[in-house]
Amino acid sequence: MRNEDFNQIPLNRVVRVGQNSLLTKDLFCVSWILGRFCNYSCSYCWPYAHSRKPDHRPLSLVKQTINEIKRQATQRGFRSFHFSFSGGEPTAHSKFLEILRHYASDRNSMNYLSTHMTSNCSPSIKWFEKYIKATEPLDRVSVTASFHAEFAKEEEFAEKLIFLQQNNVKVTINMVMVPERFDELWNKALYFHGKDINVTLKPQSNTSATKVVEGYTDEQLLRLRTGMPQMDFTSKHVAEKKKLNINKLSPVLQVKLTDDEGQDWFMDQAERFNAFDFNQFKGWECSAGYRSIIIREPDGTIKRSYSCHDKPLGHIEKGFQLFPKIQPCITPTCVSSADSKIPKRKPGTGLPLWPEL
Repeated sequence: MRNEDFNQIPLNRVVRVGQNSLLTKDLFCVSWILGRFCNYSCSYCWPYAHSRKPDHRPLSLVKQTINEIKRQATQRGFRSFHFSFSGGEPTAHSKFLEILRHYASDRNSMNYLSTHMTSNCSPSIKWFEKYIKATEPLDRVSVTASFHAEFAKEEEFAEKLIFLQQNNVKVTINMVMVPERFDELWNKALYFHGKDINVTLKPQSNTSATKVVEGYTDEQLLRLRTGMPQMDFTSKHVAEKKKLNINKLSPVLQVKLTDDEGQDWFMDQAERFNAFDFNQFKGWECSAGYRSIIIREPDGTIKRSYSCHDKPLGHIEKGFQLFPKIQPCITPTCVSSADSKIPKRKPGTGLPLWPEL
């Protein structure tokens, strides 16, 4: 049911969930922390998430890993791929554009290729022109932009994001809504939203990243759950650049949830799950590790997901092996949206987790 009041979804009766593109395409998904090096030194950044020294793997090893991921995935019948890059700061990787060009180089032999990056968007528009060129062969390009007021100016930040949207790059801003600063952050979110840039309202996680911190009022939780639904602002900016009229904006509903009566429901993005405490999937059949992986630096481990308690699938230097079949979830809480969007179902449900290959 396409209803933007996400409170109406009967989450206690949901038996299957997943990002719609993963449920409808033969799509293999990769989330890759390229390194912890970042050109910013934010006062609130977790120590483990940040390094002032470049810590990136050699380009040859990165290319080799991309090739091996595609090799193992295509053996399972997957010929569509989504690679999401983060850090640290991925744009600070001196070879990042070469990595993207290599990833896109076999587009003609694949069904579909897309890419995403989570970035502070500190490079100049000149750099982003090169980024757009490097990703031109891909079917879809998206960016999650992290706004850091200690280093970035709102006007310049918005200008870069509008430029990306004008060049058909899907954009959303990450805004962690700290309870003590909620009103201040809400006003910043309104500023960007007023310029037709999507804003993801993220609840703050506790230090162990297992649940949402306490301190939100009921009214604040309501805004986290339903506020600023994602809209197709990119199409509007593309149309404006081409001097075309667009009559009606479409909502962006990336996640499909199916209840125990077979009714489909939709949510704009999996980032909202935590605000609803809808992130416990222990015992569910999850396709992570079979049709998706994460690569975590600086230790180089390759796992089925960020939150997962399973043993690693391998290591970027020593090799890895995907699961031979779907495995049950053994993790109490699925905190990261990169994990929770991977298709999963309650045991015995029987609903497919990807289309017939």
